[in-house]
Amino acid sequence: MAVLQAARAYVLGLPLNSAKSWGLNRAIFYAAAKKGFVKPKGVPEIKEVKIPEKAIDKKTQEKIIKTFKIFYLGDEMAYSVKIDNEIYFMIGNEIQSPEGFYKQVEQRFGKKFKQAWDEAIKICKSFDKAVLKSQRYFFEAVYKPRRDELASKWSEMVRSSV
Repeated sequence: MAVLQAARAYVLGLPLNSAKSWGLNRAIFYAAAKKGFVKPKGVPEIKEVKIPEKAIDKKTQEKIIKTFKIFYLGDEMAYSVKIDNEIYFMIGNEIQSPEGFYKQVEQRFGKKFKQAWDEAIKICKSFDKAVLKSQRYFFEAVYKPRRDELASKWSEMVRSSV
């Protein structure tokens, strides 16, 4: 899901880092939706933005927090902030960074990530932008028919390269 969502965002015009953030964000979002968004009792509401791993001074943190807004990719929305003039997406108080995408997604592919990325871009480019801009149509026409095939194919591709 993360790779296809990132490719979708990239094909729709987001810069690579923002596209990777979108891909990771949507993968986390849909995994949580599949399990059910249930907030355990006694868990306080999130009232602050968690800044990425690297240390950032207080002034920069405040600047980032002021950029918080809702972002739309077609008809799908996500919360976003700007860091160094790049858009990053977030769930709860966690920002999905390109580094997070690397650690949670890209690294699993090893040297084969570029091959999977190129295939995901090709798949997304084969669809009309109206399909890519629709949350429902993207899921139904692009992702769902390919998820099992791509998971199997890409897993085998990685296994055979080791």
